[in-house]
Formats: sequence, C-alpha cells, structure tokens
Amino acid sequence: MKYRKLGNTGLIVSGVALGTMQFGGKMNMGNLDQEGATRMVKLALERGINFIDTADVYSLGESETLVGNALKGMRKEIVLATKVRLPMDENFNRSGATRVNILREVEDSLRRLQTDYIDLYQVHGWDSNTPIEETLRTLDDLVRQGKVRYIGLSNFMSWQATTAVMLQDRLGLEKYVTAQMYYSLVGRGLEYEFQSFAEYHNIGILVWSPLAGGFLTGKYSRANPAPAGTRFAEAGNFVPFDKEMGYRVVEALKEVAGRHDATPARVALAWVLGRPAVSSVIIAARKPEQLEDNIRAVDLRLLDDEVRLLDAASDPGVPYPKWMVLQLDTAEDPRSKVLYPERYEDGGPWTDLRRTRWSG
Repeated sequence: MKYRKLGNTGLIVSGVALGTMQFGGKMNMGNLDQEGATRMVKLALERGINFIDTADVYSLGESETLVGNALKGMRKEIVLATKVRLPMDENFNRSGATRVNILREVEDSLRRLQTDYIDLYQVHGWDSNTPIEETLRTLDDLVRQGKVRYIGLSNFMSWQATTAVMLQDRLGLEKYVTAQMYYSLVGRGLEYEFQSFAEYHNIGILVWSPLAGGFLTGKYSRANPAPAGTRFAEAGNFVPFDKEMGYRVVEALKEVAGRHDATPARVALAWVLGRPAVSSVIIAARKPEQLEDNIRAVDLRLLDDEVRLLDAASDPGVPYPKWMVLQLDTAEDPRSKVLYPERYEDGGPWTDLRRTRWSG
C-alpha cells in the first residue's frame, strides 16, 4: 500500500480508501449484510487500507451500523470518515446543513459507528436554505468539543467551496481539509476549476466513483451495453457521460491494461491516483476479488505515453475562461518560460493550451 497526507494535515491515509455505499440493503448498490461488510473491512485492513468512508444516508444509517460492528476492537487503527446533510426521513428538519440537523446527526453517527470521535466529518453537499456561517460555526464547535478531528466538504461548486474557505479564514474557524468529489476518465469536469482551487488552498481531493458506476471496468462496449439491473445501469443516470466517448475510453483502457497484464479497472484507478491534489481514491466492491484488484492500482505506474493516450481518449476540451487564463499565464507571460522551461518542451504540458493535457 502507498500512503499520502490527508490534504494540508499531518494525518496519513492510504492511497485508496474503502467506500461503504454498498453496505446495507436500502440503496440497491450492493446489499452487503453484516457478514459481507465485515469480510470487506478485514480484507481492506489486511491489505494496508487505513481509511474508511461512509455516510449517515447510506442505507439510512445501516451502512454506519455495519461499519461500526466490523470495526470492533480495531477502531483506533483506522481513519474513519462519514457525512451529513442529505435527508434521513420525511421530517424536513432531518435534512440539510443546519445546526439542529448536524448536532443531531453527529450523535446518531457516533452511536451507530460505536465511537466517540469521527476523524473526518464531511458536509455531503451545499445547503442553499441555510446560512453558510451557521454550518461552519457548528462544524467548528464539533472540532472544539473533540467529537470531530477534521472537516471536509463534498459535491460543492468552486464558488461555493471558495466562499466557505474564505469565511473560515476570516472568522477564525476550523477549515475544510478535504473535498470528496466525483472524478473519472469519463467525468473530468473537476479539472475546469475545482482542481486548481484545491491545489491553491491545499485541500485534498477524495475521489468517489472513479470507475463511473462500474463502466470503466471494461465489461461494457458498443456491442455489449449494460443490461438492466447492473450496477452501471443503476448508476448511469447518477454519473452521466457521453457514451460514445466512454466506449473510446474503454478501448484505450484495454490497450494500456494489455501492456501491464492488468485489468481496465486497475488502469482507470491508477490514472486518477496520478492526478493533482488527490489525497485518496475511494473504492468499493461487492466481491473480495474485485477489492483485491482495485487495491493493486496503487502499485501500477503508467508511462507518460499511456497517460497521454488515456487523456486524449477522454479529452472533454477546455472551456472558457480556463483556456484564456492558461494562455495569459503562459504564452502571454515571458516569466513563465524562464521559471518553468520544462513545460514548454516539445510534448510538454503546455504544448497545446486548449487541450486538457495541461495538468496544473
């Protein structure tokens, strides 16, 4: 296993984290019972994973309960993350990033997880109905009380994350150290703005759904689309992407996988692990052999030409104003050529500023 710092903290986490959305029977994403969940947790720990991610809303608390049971006697050995914000029932006050809901949900999560502290407590999404200061002050209180060690955000737009971070700085509140975001070879929107934001503020990106709901395992193609009832078919509307582009990406994944005697899934994970600002990649599996294969991605080194092949197959283009920002900061600024000459070499990352081969 390879390890990395969690954002701008001294906490060390495994390059891949165990995701637990498939724990429990209420989300139709895996339906693992206690025996299956415990088996996955123990396998992950045996392979060096020290980071487990869950959420209160996963199977409406059942995932946290299964994780808590599986970690009996091992809690202090791992970094445990959970989330708050999404509805837990039809009571409209059991939703959102309000002070009332956060204070209630953190206690429920602590009880289900059978612990007296949460290493990383994440806001599962922006709450347009609650003043951001209310959310941030409540999270700060939880850190001061010792119930939470670090805080993170998830699924924010760049302006939302920037607003939160600047308010934390101005008000002297505990700062977000991570951002759990969707990122994959068929979902590279994070590169438009958010990735640069995370790098600038030293916020570690935690990647969810790096295999795009199972599509990037290589099981599906133009001639063999996902049948109804499969994980990808169920998640397809959740992580939408252009299917034709997706098939091109899978073809490139298979080509690179063949060079390394690896699976397309392992290659797709290795690509994400190599992206800027990524602290850990969240993996999830229903079967032990799938988890084993995913974990091996941390040891797979992709060659530069292989990365370029994958980048080209998945290239979504660079939108305005990013291409203009890059152009002004590079070709139009003579200081850049003096400070970063390697970036201007033939084939370097700034060879073509209008393509997403640029990587920071």
